[in-house]
Amino acid sequence: MRLLIVEDEKRLAMSLAGGLTAEGFAVDVVHDGLEGLHRAGEGVYDLVVLDIMLPGMNGYRVCAALRAAGHEVPILMLTAKDGEYDEAEGLDTGADDYLTKPFSYVVLVARIRALLRRRGGSASPVLTVGALRMDTAARRVHLGEDEVALTAKEFAVLEQLALRAGQVVSKADILEHVWDFAYDGDPNIVEVYVSALRRKLSPAAIRTVRGAGYRLEAQ
Repeated sequence: MRLLIVEDEKRLAMSLAGGLTAEGFAVDVVHDGLEGLHRAGEGVYDLVVLDIMLPGMNGYRVCAALRAAGHEVPILMLTAKDGEYDEAEGLDTGADDYLTKPFSYVVLVARIRALLRRRGGSASPVLTVGALRMDTAARRVHLGEDEVALTAKEFAVLEQLALRAGQVVSKADILEHVWDFAYDGDPNIVEVYVSALRRKLSPAAIRTVRGAGYRLEAQ
């Protein structure tokens, strides 16, 4: 999943980006509201972590502008403020959740995963495709009774396929959601990870649809 962090405290922003990248997310970071609005408006992000106190344009206005333009991307607002009025204002502008600084990183990740599951229409953190079970909260994969060890990127690629099991997912879609904005390497990197997943799961688990992409098959 691809996340955008809009946070002007650079040390905090980079710390969050590092931690979320290690969790398997693709993460982009900007430090002012106007750039955040521009990036989020591109429509390529699965979730936006949005600070309220930002230079250029505050988080309330960024959120309101995105919603007015019809963007439904989940927004988790961060603020050093506290109080019912601030929370109400954030939610009234269209934010999906609200977290007050200082916050627990574990809670942040849990809130992000919950919002992503809600967007995907699933209340359960477990994705099941035939004998394959992906626990997106625990970051564990089982094929039948056997646990399959995956790297963070392998997990992220498989998650994209599992979320749309039985459907064709293009290489561009996988790149867009698993690798960040700064990635300018060979797009065939997707094939490398798909091959690794086939070795660990089954050669028939992921079918190549020539000229279109990949489809995860129930085993």
